[in-house]
Amino acid sequence: MREDKGFLKNVDGWLILIYLILVVAGWLNIYAAVYDENHSSIFDLSQRYGKQMLFVIGGLVIAILVLLVDMRFFMNTAYLFYGLSIVLLLAVLVIGTIVSGQQAWIQIGGFSLQPAEFAKFATNLALAKYLSSSGVSMKRMSSILMSFIVIFFPAVLILLQPDTGSALVFAAFILVLYREGLPAWIVWTGFAAIVIFMLDLLLPFWIVLIILGLGTGALIFINKKTFKNIASAILLFAVAAGFSYGSNYLFDKLEPHQQDRINVLIGKEVDLQGVGYNVNQSKIAIGSGGVIGKGYLQGTQTKFNFVPEQATDFIFCTVGEEWGFIGSIVILSLFLVLILRIMLLAERQRNEFARIYGYGVAAILFFHVLVNIGMVIGLLPVIGIPLPFFSYGGSSLWAFTLLLFVFIKQDASRIAF
Repeated sequence: MREDKGFLKNVDGWLILIYLILVVAGWLNIYAAVYDENHSSIFDLSQRYGKQMLFVIGGLVIAILVLLVDMRFFMNTAYLFYGLSIVLLLAVLVIGTIVSGQQAWIQIGGFSLQPAEFAKFATNLALAKYLSSSGVSMKRMSSILMSFIVIFFPAVLILLQPDTGSALVFAAFILVLYREGLPAWIVWTGFAAIVIFMLDLLLPFWIVLIILGLGTGALIFINKKTFKNIASAILLFAVAAGFSYGSNYLFDKLEPHQQDRINVLIGKEVDLQGVGYNVNQSKIAIGSGGVIGKGYLQGTQTKFNFVPEQATDFIFCTVGEEWGFIGSIVILSLFLVLILRIMLLAERQRNEFARIYGYGVAAILFFHVLVNIGMVIGLLPVIGIPLPFFSYGGSSLWAFTLLLFVFIKQDASRIAF
């Protein structure tokens, strides 16, 4: 491998521009979300926007360092990063600080490090390294199983914290596996499992069995009524029925507040003052912004703290209230362009590692944006994941910066095997 010494000339300016716009817009919204006339200085480190400014500066330093490091460093140390992330995830279970019922942070002086955020980056590196290795193919069950182990091992450790939101993000890597040749039936099986799980929450078990039975009968009728097809359909019914029973069991094992959030989402419960309070206030804030918004620092829902976690998981409420529908569309469009641009550049890479890693970046960003926006407008359950480059937090911002700029470096380096 030989790296072009003039790689800086090849750095994609569009990705960097969108990154800078999103980071600045995020900081402005954090400032608005926690604005206090008694603490109006942007350098006030006692306030979240003051700390976030330091995180932004730190993020820029990380970006510059990544662009200066030889790209072969990240390829050669992919498994080392992955191993380090596993060690940190294990360490947080032992020495981690408990915040809001989650043992997910390691206290380092006055700074809290969240290993789960960096585990996404490390897993993406390791997965790209493994899938680009010789002899690995999505046509082989051994390769598929190993890929799932790489993806879901850190996710299981994160579930133990317990941080359900961060753990679910790892499901986004299925999109990467599909791009690399994962059989479609596996993806559709996963989708069917989600549908069955939702049916189980809405309907009694015996009604779900009837629906599954009718579906099985339809499969037999549509296909040739050979013994093989009938046996396959019956086996599918048995597996689906077993999963249906198992999903009810797993739901019962969820924490009470997690069950309540799901029940509120699907309409089985209405609790505007309890579990559903956050989402209800979020929708009020976004809806009150109208078309053009109330104006910067003029958001009443935001200013008077009606929306909990408005600087972190619910930061998009500030965008909707103060910037309105137009501002919200602009921000969402920037995320869309960023993700599509990453996918476009991933396709032009000259080696498998860079292409796979690029799709991993796009998948993680897509999942975060989709779920975060979905939960603040009430379309998805509140699972607590940040909006990339927007939500308050050093670990989140630095991890996303690292994730993105390693790909920018890959694209600029033009390394071929």
